[in-house]
Amino acid sequence: MEILTWTYILVGLSFALYIGIALYTRASSTKEFYTAGGGVSPLANGMATAADWMSAASFISMAGIIAFSGYDGSVYLMGWTGGYVLLALLLAPYLRKFGKFTVPDFVGDRYYSNKAKVVAVFCALFISFTYVAGQMRGVGIVFSRYLEVDINTGVIIGMMIVFFYAVLGGMKGITYTQVAQYCVLIFAFMVPAIFVSMQLTGNILPQVGLGGTVEGGEYLLDKLDGVLGDLGFAEYTSGRKPVADIFAITLALMVGTAGLPHVIVRFFTVPRVKDARLSAGYALVFIAILYTTAPAVAAFGIYNAINTVADQPVDNLPAWVENWRKTNLITINDKDGDGLVRYTPYADSNELNIDKDIMVLAAPEIAKLPNWVVGLVAAGGMAAALSTAAGLLLVISTSVSRDLFRTFSPNMSEKKELRIARLSAATAVVIAGYFGVNPPGFVAEVVAFAFGLAAASFFPVIIMGIFSTRMNKEGAIAGMISGLVFTMGYIVFFKFIQPELNTAEHWWFGISPEGIGSIGMLINFIACFVVSKSTPAPPQSVQDMIQEIRIPRGAGQAHDH
Repeated sequence: MEILTWTYILVGLSFALYIGIALYTRASSTKEFYTAGGGVSPLANGMATAADWMSAASFISMAGIIAFSGYDGSVYLMGWTGGYVLLALLLAPYLRKFGKFTVPDFVGDRYYSNKAKVVAVFCALFISFTYVAGQMRGVGIVFSRYLEVDINTGVIIGMMIVFFYAVLGGMKGITYTQVAQYCVLIFAFMVPAIFVSMQLTGNILPQVGLGGTVEGGEYLLDKLDGVLGDLGFAEYTSGRKPVADIFAITLALMVGTAGLPHVIVRFFTVPRVKDARLSAGYALVFIAILYTTAPAVAAFGIYNAINTVADQPVDNLPAWVENWRKTNLITINDKDGDGLVRYTPYADSNELNIDKDIMVLAAPEIAKLPNWVVGLVAAGGMAAALSTAAGLLLVISTSVSRDLFRTFSPNMSEKKELRIARLSAATAVVIAGYFGVNPPGFVAEVVAFAFGLAAASFFPVIIMGIFSTRMNKEGAIAGMISGLVFTMGYIVFFKFIQPELNTAEHWWFGISPEGIGSIGMLINFIACFVVSKSTPAPPQSVQDMIQEIRIPRGAGQAHDH
């Protein structure tokens, strides 16, 4: 069968499965809408967390960045993996014990202030909309290639699917849908990786294949270094980013993780604190399967792509190039008119431009794998993008209905709150779709901005809220506002106001917009500390509550203060 037929079958079956699960597990109360009733098993929650975590950025874009940036792309691997460990070990158990399942809810109670809670709501919305823009862009890319529609049309189709099961099912529907999506995305990522590893190096494990030898007995990475060096590029295994920027991006991604609202809420869908810890462990294993494979997928993909396109006749290019040229995500311009595709690092002579976001999706076609594998990857890409988009949309709807409306209208009925939550999610889908059509960058770059904003706004407030009894509401408000405003201002200046200045020599301290969240976080910490020290201490009841949270009572029911 043709690729298009396989794609329709596999994507159609996966969508039918997701929608069926959403209908079967439809939320009938606010507790089911927000936290799936708190009755999810640790194993299922681990899978759902992994699917929530591994967005379009992980599935589609991360290997693409590593493919084109080599060593420099490893910041995303280190930052996102280290960040999850930080979240699971340092924050999740305490937040679960505190009993508040949204960051604004935690901020409002811990800092005994509706003002602090409202500031946290706007931070959560800002982060979530930035993050979801990257997911909708990923949805559009997958649809544009495999269903042969325009990217904008693809985004609209994705919006309708997410709308259906996020708005209808709430957290209960999303959790079990994400279990299915994890199974689809990990199968779709691993099958072509194993095929290509066998094809190039003879190793069934891609992780081993990355250090294996290719035809001729030369090591794959040595061969890749040589090929790129001959074309004029930096060696694949060498880095060109400033050390300060690598450190800053990695740190921003790590601590930004700890403030991501859609992951934190996952630890409230299980019955006990012990189960929260266990599900975090399961999730780490499930995440590691993809993250340890991504570098191999990246190296295999760029190696095959260069060997099949560079210096080849323009009128006799492989089928995969022609397929992707229809989407305008690969462009070829024979500038010197010699009839060959020249691939160089110099903009004035480079004739081949490959969008970073297509490498994983195109890899099976480049390697000439069976058509069903290509269709499977399309289904996996959709699963990754839609699972995270759904989690983020739920955070948005929860922030509006529970953290905003209920704050100012505490006697609102549960039925009305559920209606507002669904309406908020529907509105969020439309706004997310707009950002998917008009994205501020490629998928992983946009997601990196979201992590930077989370690092600069939430991380210090959560950490100091758990581990400092002296931290008060004035410090929290000053910290969140100063960190977010600085980080957002820096990103907007270099990405939108003066993009021509977005180079290492113009960055502050040599730190790019992707890593500036680290500086924003430091500004937040300083503001929290200074303002808290110069204003009254929190009430004694709040200080006692913090001390109680830190007592490791193990597996008891979470306290709701």
